[in-house]
Amino acid sequence: MKKSILLTNKVPMGQKIAFGFGMLANQMFPAILGIFMIVLVEDLGFAGWMWSLVFLFPRIFDAFLDPIMGFITDNTKSRWGRRRQYVMIGGILMGLAYIFMWQIYKSDGLEYNFWYFFLWSLVFYIGLTVFSVPYVAMGYEMSDDFHERTNIMAISQWIGQWAWVIAPLFWIIMYDESWFPSADIAVRELAIWVSIPCTICAIIPAIFIKSKPTINENYEPLNLASVGNSLRKIYESFIEAFKIKDFRKLCGATFLIFNAFNTVAALTFFVIVYKLFNGDAGASGVWVSMFGCLGALATTFIVIPSVAWISKKMGKKKAFMLSQSISLLGYILLYFLFIPGKPWMYILALPFFSFGIGSLFTIMMSMTADVIDIDEVNTGKRREGIFGAIYWWMVKVGYGIAGALSGLIITFVGFNPDLATIDQQSAVDGLHSFFCFFPMLGTIIAMFIMRDYSITEEKASQIKKTLEFKKNQFNQFINEMKKIPVWYEIVQKRGNSHGMIAKTMNIKVDDYEYWANAHLEEYMLRYNDGNLDVEDVKLRIEKFGIIVAELEKLIKKAAELNLNITHEIHNDYCAARASLLGAEYALKEMNK
Repeated sequence: MKKSILLTNKVPMGQKIAFGFGMLANQMFPAILGIFMIVLVEDLGFAGWMWSLVFLFPRIFDAFLDPIMGFITDNTKSRWGRRRQYVMIGGILMGLAYIFMWQIYKSDGLEYNFWYFFLWSLVFYIGLTVFSVPYVAMGYEMSDDFHERTNIMAISQWIGQWAWVIAPLFWIIMYDESWFPSADIAVRELAIWVSIPCTICAIIPAIFIKSKPTINENYEPLNLASVGNSLRKIYESFIEAFKIKDFRKLCGATFLIFNAFNTVAALTFFVIVYKLFNGDAGASGVWVSMFGCLGALATTFIVIPSVAWISKKMGKKKAFMLSQSISLLGYILLYFLFIPGKPWMYILALPFFSFGIGSLFTIMMSMTADVIDIDEVNTGKRREGIFGAIYWWMVKVGYGIAGALSGLIITFVGFNPDLATIDQQSAVDGLHSFFCFFPMLGTIIAMFIMRDYSITEEKASQIKKTLEFKKNQFNQFINEMKKIPVWYEIVQKRGNSHGMIAKTMNIKVDDYEYWANAHLEEYMLRYNDGNLDVEDVKLRIEKFGIIVAELEKLIKKAAELNLNITHEIHNDYCAARASLLGAEYALKEMNK
C-alpha cells in the first residue's frame, strides 16, 4: 500500500523539466527587462519621474490583476483543465508585447517614446499575469507529496536560475560597439532574440503538463454579470487565506527577504564601480556582470541542490533557517571582502550570499503548496490560483516599493555618480553599508517570523490523510444518495424545462415562501380543473418529504466534513423544500 501511494505522488521527470522551462521564461523576461530599462535613461533621455512611473505603475497594475486572474483560473471549466490555456495565451501575449515594447527610436521624440513604452509595458504585464498566476498554481497542484513538491520547485528554480546567469551578459553586449553601434539599437534587436526562445519556454508547460478536464466541476460562474460578485469573493478569499497563520508567515518572510535584497540590488553597479574602482566604470570591466553571473551559478549548482537535500533530511523550516543563516554570513563577507584593487575577493562571498534569495522560492513555494492543503481542509475549496496570486502579489508590490527605496537610499547617503570616490568616500561607504546590512536586517526579521512555523512533514501527512478521508466519506455518501429513487429521478431531470423541480432550480433560501405559494397556486388551478386530487398531493408530499430529509442528511454530513455543498445539491434541496411546502399548503386548502 505504501509503495503505491509513493508511485501515485511521483511526478515524471519530463513534466518537472517542462515546468522548469516555464520558470526560465518567468524569470528571464523580468531579468532582462531590468537591464534593458537602463537604455531609457542613458540613451533615450527619460527623466527621473518617467523612470519612476514606468518602473512602478505597471508593476502595481500587474499586482492588482493577479488576484483577479487567480479567481478566474481557479474557476475555469474546460476540457483542458483550469490552467493550461491561460499559460499558453499569456506566454504568447507576453512574448509579442516584449518585442513591440522595445521598438523605440530616438527620432520619435521623448514624449512619444515614453507613452509608447508605457502602454506596451502594460500589455506585457497583462500577459505576464495571465501566464504566471496559472503557471505557479500548476506547480502547486502537480503533486500532493510533501517532499515531491520541494523536488518540483528545486528543479524549476534550478532551470530558472539560468536566467540570472545569462541576463548580466547583456550589460556587455548592449554597450559593445563591435556588437551594436548604440544601446537603443541593441535593445530593438535583442528584444526579438530574447522573446522568441522565452515564449517557447513559456508555453512548454501548457503543452507537456497534463491536466484533467473541469467541464463538470462545481466552480463559481465566470461571466460579466458576476464581475462585482467575483471581486467580492476575491476579497473574501484574501481574508480567508490570511486567516491561516502559517501562510501569513510565508508571505511576510518572503516580502522581507526578497524586497530587502531588491532594494539594494539596484545599487550593485554603483557599489562595485565606486567602492572597488574609484568611480571608473571603464576600469570595472566585466566585474559588474560577473557579480550577477557567478551568484546565479552558485545558486544553480550549489544552493538549490543543497537546499533540496537539507529540506528532505531536516524539514522545510529548518532548511529555511539554515539557508538564511548562511546568507547572513555571506552579507558579512561582502562587507569585508569589497577591497579596492582586489575585486576578485568578493567572489569568495558569493556562494554564502547566494543562499538567501537562491533558497527562498525553492522552499517557500513548496511550503505554500502545503498551506493550500490546510485551506482545503478548512473551507472545502481547492484554490491554488488565489494563494499563488496572493503570494506573488506580495512579491510584486514589494518589488515596486524596493525600486523607490533604492532611490531614497542614494539620496540619504548623499551619493553623486558624477563624483569620484575620493570626493565622496563617506557616501560610497554608506552605499556599501546599506548594500550589506539592509538585506541582513530583512533576513533576521524574517527568521524571527518563521521561528514557530508549524507545518512539519508529519502534520502535512496528517492533513493529506484527512483530505483523503473526507473526500472518500463524502463520495461514499453521494453514491448512497444516488440509490434513492426519488432523488435519482430529479438528478436525471435536472436541466429539463418540465416538472416542478426544474421550475425552481435557482431559488434562494429566503424565497421558499414565494415559490411555495407559486406551487400552491398551480396545485389549486389543477385541482379546480379536475386534474389533481387529494391523493396525488399526498403522494407528492411523501415524495418531496423523503428528498428533503435525505438532502438535509447530506448537507449535515458535508458540514461535518468541512466540505462545500455543490450548487446542484443545494438547488435540489431548495426546490424540493419549496415543492413540499407548496403541496402541504395545497392539501390544507383542499381539506377545507
